[in-house]
Amino acid sequence: MKNILKISYSIIFLLVGTLTVNAAEKVDLLKTDWSFKGLFGKFDRGSLQRGYQVYTEVCASCHSMKYVSYRNLFEPGGPEFTEEQAKAIAASFEVTDGPNNDGEMFVRPAKLSDKFVMPYENVKAAQAANGGAYPPDMSVLAKARTGGVDYIYSLLLGYEDPPSGVTLDDGVYYNKFMYGNNIKMAEPLSDGLVEYSDGTTASKEQMAKDVTTFLMWAAEPHLESRHKMGFKAILYLIILTILVYFSMKKIWSRIESEV
Repeated sequence: MKNILKISYSIIFLLVGTLTVNAAEKVDLLKTDWSFKGLFGKFDRGSLQRGYQVYTEVCASCHSMKYVSYRNLFEPGGPEFTEEQAKAIAASFEVTDGPNNDGEMFVRPAKLSDKFVMPYENVKAAQAANGGAYPPDMSVLAKARTGGVDYIYSLLLGYEDPPSGVTLDDGVYYNKFMYGNNIKMAEPLSDGLVEYSDGTTASKEQMAKDVTTFLMWAAEPHLESRHKMGFKAILYLIILTILVYFSMKKIWSRIESEV
């Protein structure tokens, strides 16, 4: 019996200790206004287009988006570039295709039907170019990470000098929002890093918000249509409830009059 009590106390102590450590390590994520949140949420087209620019100029050299096609850039609910703009964007990249009639592979400009061009040929090449770390694919990153868009936004803005007493290995950086605070990706954003074509000031906060918005769309491209469907369903249920209420009221009034 004593042994059972000792084991129980040990388990409780470990659980309490773990909860205390987790509570001490937890850092509240940064918050910002997301236009796509809520029942009536919609993507900001300008933010999506700017976010694509940040992804292309800053992130695409390391991070792939293998589930997104160039045609998605002009489809409803997304960045909604014109079809001509999307064709021009695709044509600015080259893809390997083939074989041709001679049995050889060849390089051609990308088309709307092509997926986003991968930055590396394979996982090993990606790891070799990034000190052994594999840059994650960004197609569904906003849904795959705990904390979602708030976590990605916070991570992009969370780079700091390490606290006193903390020593980092070469090629490792301190980020207060990264799990464990150590990250192998150098700080990707700095004020004025890109030049937005619409004249928006490219501050770190603005770029972080825009590219995170773009990643949310990539992870959930049908979000707007889902919101519309949800609103219609709620409206239908409200109307149905009202009709049922008045129907039942009429039925009970007849019963009461007969009694």
